[in-house]
Amino acid sequence: MHASKRIPSSGHTSPSPPQSPLRSPRYRGRSKPGRFPPAAAQRTIAHRLAWLLLSVLLRRQGIFLFAPLIYISGMLLYMGTVSFDVVPQISHRPAPGSIYKSPLVYEKLRPEMDADNSSADALLTIWKNSYKSGEWKPCVNKSLEVGIPSSNGYIYVEANGGLNQQRTSICNAVAVAGYLNATLLIPNFHYHSIWRDPSKFKDIYDQEFFMTALQNEVRVVDKIPVYLMERFDHNFSNVFNFRVKAWSPIEYYKDVVLPRLLEEKVVRISPFAHRLSFDAPAAVQRLRCMANYEGLRFANPILTMGENLVARMKELSASHGGKYVSVHLRFEEDMVAFSCCVFDGGAQEDRDMRAARERGWKGKFTKPGRTILPGAIRLNGKCPLTPLEVGLMLRGMGFGKGTYIYLASGKIYNAEKYMAPLLEMFPNLQTKDTLATPEELAPFKNFSSRMAALDYTVCLHSEVFVTTQGGNFPHFLLGHRRFLYGGHAKTIRPDKRKLALLLDNTSLGWKIFKRQMLNMRSHSDSKGFEFKRMNDSVYSHPCPDCMCRMNKAV
Repeated sequence: MHASKRIPSSGHTSPSPPQSPLRSPRYRGRSKPGRFPPAAAQRTIAHRLAWLLLSVLLRRQGIFLFAPLIYISGMLLYMGTVSFDVVPQISHRPAPGSIYKSPLVYEKLRPEMDADNSSADALLTIWKNSYKSGEWKPCVNKSLEVGIPSSNGYIYVEANGGLNQQRTSICNAVAVAGYLNATLLIPNFHYHSIWRDPSKFKDIYDQEFFMTALQNEVRVVDKIPVYLMERFDHNFSNVFNFRVKAWSPIEYYKDVVLPRLLEEKVVRISPFAHRLSFDAPAAVQRLRCMANYEGLRFANPILTMGENLVARMKELSASHGGKYVSVHLRFEEDMVAFSCCVFDGGAQEDRDMRAARERGWKGKFTKPGRTILPGAIRLNGKCPLTPLEVGLMLRGMGFGKGTYIYLASGKIYNAEKYMAPLLEMFPNLQTKDTLATPEELAPFKNFSSRMAALDYTVCLHSEVFVTTQGGNFPHFLLGHRRFLYGGHAKTIRPDKRKLALLLDNTSLGWKIFKRQMLNMRSHSDSKGFEFKRMNDSVYSHPCPDCMCRMNKAV
């Protein structure tokens, strides 16, 4: 029998199977010599060393006790070869909108902006949501009672701050005095190092008119009887002073101030700015309305000069139907410093702002632990708009290059640099100094409150008022304009958070920017009519406390 067919006997190994072919049976050709070397030939010296080391480790397991020492030694050797003079830099990318890039955006948008003639005159089309004539009208309900009950005593307040913060104090003082059935001494204006205005009440307001307008509501006098002041050695510092918390409810005055008033007959409240809550009973709101809209009228020199400025603006803008835009621009050095925002003035701007902050608010911004984040402030919409940003915004909203603009402002920081773009966009821009002669302005020039009163008058009578930063000036103007214009503020209030993001994009196109600005304009129009809600100010929201709604015209 052939050997290959024998069955192996028990205990003998079977022969090895034939070696698998190196190629598929379909390929019958011979393999080239050397193409598939034996496995042993493929092993390199590194492989052999690795196997040898692994065999030693497995046989001598005690060597693992030295593994940490070997690792540390290796790390020390490695660290010795690295230079620590070069530290990897982690690049921090600022958040969009946190950096002032408006000049770059302006350069990008300017050619398309100047070539755009597609818009109708915004002055003629801006207010589309106005109610029909006569729907709302001023309606301050006057007292029907004849005469005022006997007075419970005299209240003396010190009005601190600028023009419109003092206005708040005056109106609130009238409300408190009326509520307590007290006699109000003409408020004293506190001199402040920021405003540096020594003006008294009668220098700003028509004092006789004020006292007469309120005579059936609240007793107002310009001096306290001598026999009472003798008790205090004719010195108001000897009169008991209430340190009232900000936004105190009217009940506080009834429960705390009135008993002392009945006992002493004269009390003092200083300071008095924002010392009465916005939310108050109807009787208190009525007195506020009376004081603000019926009692306060600027002194004759201010009133006359203000009316002259308004007439000149209307004459200049005759081609637009006598309509003009007023802009309250807060880009004075103290405002820029207080905001802690960073613009594009570099090291010089930084030095100027540090000096201004120390000069005006000694140490307030350098307290230990205080952190100032200019980028976050800008993103939050708290930075004052620059003249350039105001110009871009208004052009985007459809106001043409020929629009007449009145600029209400103090001395602009670095005006030569920052005002140039705004004047390029609106060459018909006017200020007090361009509308009036130096001789006409001389009586007001060195008095910040009197100058602010002139601005207030011109802004009050403009077709469009633009506010660029919060504060008491726009706060009162919003309400006063609503009171005069049937309940509509006719005011543009820009969304500065959105502006910060838009003006961060240096590749922004004019059409997209313009669409965003027109939407912002439309939003301001829709918000022109707003009714006072709880904790809103009656000075900015006179409806319905100070105004009456009329039937719609058919």
